Amino acid sequence: MTLRTSPDMTATRARAATAVAAVAALALTLTGCGAEVGSADSGKSGGASAKGSGHYPVTVENCGQKVTYDKAPRRVVTNDVGIAEIMFALGLEDHMAGYVMPDYKDSREDVPWKDGYKKVKWLSKKQINKELVLDAKADMVFAGWNYGFGEGDGFTPAGLKKLGIGSYVLTESCRNGSSAKSRGVMPPLEALYTDLTTLGKIFDVEDRAAELVAGFKKQVADAQAEIPKDGHRPSVFLYDSGQDKPFTSGAFAGPQDIITKAGGTNVMGDLKDTWATVSWESVVDRDPEVILINNYGSPNAEQKKKFLMSYGPLANVKAVKNHRVFVLDYVDLVESPRNPSAIAALAGYLKEVRAG
Repeated sequence: MTLRTSPDMTATRARAATAVAAVAALALTLTGCGAEVGSADSGKSGGASAKGSGHYPVTVENCGQKVTYDKAPRRVVTNDVGIAEIMFALGLEDHMAGYVMPDYKDSREDVPWKDGYKKVKWLSKKQINKELVLDAKADMVFAGWNYGFGEGDGFTPAGLKKLGIGSYVLTESCRNGSSAKSRGVMPPLEALYTDLTTLGKIFDVEDRAAELVAGFKKQVADAQAEIPKDGHRPSVFLYDSGQDKPFTSGAFAGPQDIITKAGGTNVMGDLKDTWATVSWESVVDRDPEVILINNYGSPNAEQKKKFLMSYGPLANVKAVKNHRVFVLDYVDLVESPRNPSAIAALAGYLKEVRAG
């Protein structure tokens, strides 16, 4: 898995500077989305040439930036599986030029929007980059910080703007202003609902967005209705990867809501970030009752479980002693329309844990 940056998932790709220069002039002529970006308090940006009618122009706020659209983007490129599925769930395949995501095994055939994978072009299994989106004639890139956007390689909304390409930033990944590396401006599920609602406005599918949000909220509420109000909340550690040090999730990533709304407690819930590296000592000190494995790529879930069960420092941790390990796929755990069903699945497992 190379799309979300981590110590164990660092994707690098040589940039062909001459290729970018050669196509930059062409990119600057792209006007598909008709978007104008203003400051966070500027309101609707001036200078839009298209008058628009009916639904448009429409102004939305994304990660603190107000953006006005004179029409819906027509050639969106998405990065990562959860982000592509947000577009698919909204029925926006005809507005996509393609998606970038790895070829790891998951249940794509089981989701209601599985046809999106057949309708939209798979552009790459590797890291998204400027050359790729220019070749796709993209008018908007939908990605997130460390989910495609990264200052290290210069693939940023600001950099794309110079090429005439708009951006939409995954709300789960928005920076909160306290640190260049600190992300998360709202609870993860709220971030999902916010993105669905905002994209509904951008693409004039507000009814579809509202229907999705209402359905997801009901699914979560139904799962929570089965959780004892004053019962025990099992402690859960999310294990993503890493052997020398584990990579996990904090307060601002999807697993926080998935764990808490399923009736558990995220042992790293005091970590004010999305995804981050911690120490094994901190895991042992917090003694989780359940380990939740993030399954993708290699090593797979079974290999990760084998490591955890044989790793000496974890031998006395409750989850290891009692063999309480639950697996969810990567797309269940990052912001995606699969989050509500992941909550329901984990809630069922934690119910068994509480029962003994």
